[in-house]
Amino acid sequence: MIRLSSERRLRRLSLALVLWALVLATGCAQIQMGAPVPSVDNMQLARASGMPLVALGSFKPAPGVAASLDQGVSVRTNTVYSPYDHSFAKYLKEALAVDLAAAGLLDPASRRTIEADLTDSRLDVPSGQAEGSVAARFSVTREGARMFDKELRASAQWEAPFVGAEAIPAALNQYGLLYRKLVRQLLEDREFQAALRR
Repeated sequence: MIRLSSERRLRRLSLALVLWALVLATGCAQIQMGAPVPSVDNMQLARASGMPLVALGSFKPAPGVAASLDQGVSVRTNTVYSPYDHSFAKYLKEALAVDLAAAGLLDPASRRTIEADLTDSRLDVPSGQAEGSVAARFSVTREGARMFDKELRASAQWEAPFVGAEAIPAALNQYGLLYRKLVRQLLEDREFQAALRR
């Protein structure tokens, strides 16, 4: 009788631990992204492009875009948000700023200003193939005159594990890399480079 009671308690405890682990792995949470860090590749690309010193202006959601697109993305039952006023547009600005600053090309007093409107921010992480996408319309102005206006998009696909404790960190990493990839696309764009040299 005592042995049976002990076995039941042990089974109940084991079940409770399993359920708690599932809650930790898949439960709802607010997850803040880490701050962008300079990319050596983007820094070298910016220097090699011959671009002049630039300033950064307004980075905001595009007109007509839902505010929720700028404020968070879902990963399973969790919400990921930007550390900069809960704005992914401002996260994009910071991602560009750290690369330009590392390259010695950021100057708030420059007559050439880069701005952007965030047009898309998506993250879909089922079990199996996951995908993410970030897009923005970038512009370059010089003393108020628009020299460049173009939408660019960065996308990625990867295999997401079934277990949330593995899938969520992988998705956060992939989503963060999309901003680095989008900055690289901008720096590589020939029209963008030509606009800055005018």
